Amino acid sequence: MKSILLCFGLLFISFLSPDISAVRADYRSASENQEEAEKLYTELASVSDTDEVLLLGYKGATATLMAKYAKGVSAKTAYFKEGKGLIEQAISTAPDNIELRYIRLSVQENAPKIVRYHKEIDEDKQFILDHYPNLKDGETKKYIKGFVSQSASFSEAEKQLF
Repeated sequence: MKSILLCFGLLFISFLSPDISAVRADYRSASENQEEAEKLYTELASVSDTDEVLLLGYKGATATLMAKYAKGVSAKTAYFKEGKGLIEQAISTAPDNIELRYIRLSVQENAPKIVRYHKEIDEDKQFILDHYPNLKDGETKKYIKGFVSQSASFSEAEKQLF
């Protein structure tokens, strides 16, 4: 009886946590579409620092996107600070995670100069260049390659390495 309850409990928990593949796809479209950004922000609202660290990173990145669409300086500032804090928290938890480095790089590339969140661009770019060849997960590899191919941080020669 206990094992049946445990199975149901684990099944229920798996439905609460967003699917990382779906979050990746939604994050890409959210950067271009306010409705998608709001939908993803709502979907990730329940993610906490006890959840998967990648979800925390995407929650932070989505919060920074909300700053892009927010009305008023105080709302923009609040969203951006929330997002930056979550991204940095995720990276401090898992500093060797290449996808978290991609998330921070994507945010820093697109952040307005006034927010002064650009210091780790070169570090994250180099981290991705150094660790991409050793990446085993094909889905993550394809996802990061897609980002690099359109990123302004990577030279054409560097893009050819992917």
